[in-house]
Amino acid sequence: MKKKDVVFTIGLCIFTGVLWMAGELVMGLWIPVRPKAHLWWLIGIVTFTLVVNIWHSFIEDESDKKDPRREKYERKVNGRIERKKNKKKK
Repeated sequence: MKKKDVVFTIGLCIFTGVLWMAGELVMGLWIPVRPKAHLWWLIGIVTFTLVVNIWHSFIEDESDKKDPRREKYERKVNGRIERKKNKKKK
């Protein structure tokens, strides 16, 4: 796993943990529910977390396919070509 993936997973876990706690507070204080609803809420949150994490892992990161040194060289060469064209126009 790359650092970006780890940060995403930790952020997702924190977000879903806060969402789960908020749901538990709402169900416990304002909305009367059966005790089994708390279990289904937990199962739903865990399932959501797993689905989003797996979906995110299948997304290909395009930045890994590009060589930063090659991109820098191409920008430098293209910049020279643009400057030469601009000089000829003047």
